[in-house]
Amino acid sequence: MNDVTPTTPEGTNPGSQSALRRLNEQRVLDTLGAQSTLTQAELARATGLSSATISNIVKSLTAQHRVQTAPVTSSGRRAQGVALLDVADVAAGIDFGRSNVRVVLAHPGFRLLDESFRSLSIGHCAEESIVVAAQMLAEACARTGIKQQELLGAGIGVPGPIDHRNNMVIHGAILPEWVGIDIAGQLRSALGIAVMIDNDANLGALAQITWGEHQTCEDLCFLKIGTGIGSGLILNGALYYGHLGITGEIGHATIFDQGAICRCGNRGCLETAASTSTMIELLAQAEGRPISVEDVIERALSGDSATLRVIDDAGVAVGHALANIANLINPEAMVIGGPLAPLGDFLLAPIRRGLNRHAIPLVAENTALHMSMLGDRAEALGAVALILRKYRSTTIVQLPDATNR
Repeated sequence: MNDVTPTTPEGTNPGSQSALRRLNEQRVLDTLGAQSTLTQAELARATGLSSATISNIVKSLTAQHRVQTAPVTSSGRRAQGVALLDVADVAAGIDFGRSNVRVVLAHPGFRLLDESFRSLSIGHCAEESIVVAAQMLAEACARTGIKQQELLGAGIGVPGPIDHRNNMVIHGAILPEWVGIDIAGQLRSALGIAVMIDNDANLGALAQITWGEHQTCEDLCFLKIGTGIGSGLILNGALYYGHLGITGEIGHATIFDQGAICRCGNRGCLETAASTSTMIELLAQAEGRPISVEDVIERALSGDSATLRVIDDAGVAVGHALANIANLINPEAMVIGGPLAPLGDFLLAPIRRGLNRHAIPLVAENTALHMSMLGDRAEALGAVALILRKYRSTTIVQLPDATNR
């Protein structure tokens, strides 16, 4: 593999070894900034630089205290992981849920600086929730000694479909109180920094390829099972938005033609069969008293037969819906997130059965199915990654594609 030949500014010697080394170092730094910790072999593939060049650059950047190395496991083998050291730039991620908000701060090296969580009333209005989030962000900046006005920006996660032509939440969101509101404008005013808004499932998908164990995965589907059900799609290494930005609304895919009426107005949607609110309602009716998601998890892990039956039915329905996606885009991996993640195989096993039953056999056999390791923080981590990736994309040194030499 040959090293990249850079295009240097006017007045410099394009053939000088020092210019080449500086630009190759910058290429490595920008790649790490966009993809978090990578092994030296992964860096070589991502940058198009030779393994020997990567090794020398890593040694140089380590001596400059710009990166750090640590042993990691890659594909079952020991390898040397490389990550950026702390830099001055910091971004925020804010995830609004149906009954909570989470705020995180992180460096471009994708290392978490601060994290906070606060409960909100169910059905909270945007104006009140934004005030709470602004207060949480100010407190996070105070704890870390960061000037809020110097943040790179804030990524914002919202649980509902977003029309990316105007950044408006549309009908069908878990938070109907937020529909039609200029959320971006209100957040910019409240936070005093630039904001980027996206659907929470999209951000969950982005978190998997940024913070999770799927950093080299090019095609991935992330499914969040909560009060609503949504999915985020990574295609060719980037989020897929479609024509309007309204993608991944798998919760409103029809599973049962004669099923219950969904909040979207259709009948038999996946959400009516497999959302946490549906599970809670079914079990509460049988129990004769209110129960929580935590109760569902506790009962399932203790082997309660009624709870396991509800989870099994929901999982098979989810697998059916995922099979349609798998048949359409043939992703490398499908990752399940949301508050039910602690269930592990209790939920994954029926999802796998539904996937195997309805997907093309070869596709089903070669689609990895995992529970997200990022837990409830996935969407907030994806929100901060939205800002960090945009920041890195605007500062990256433009070099000829390594495949075109």
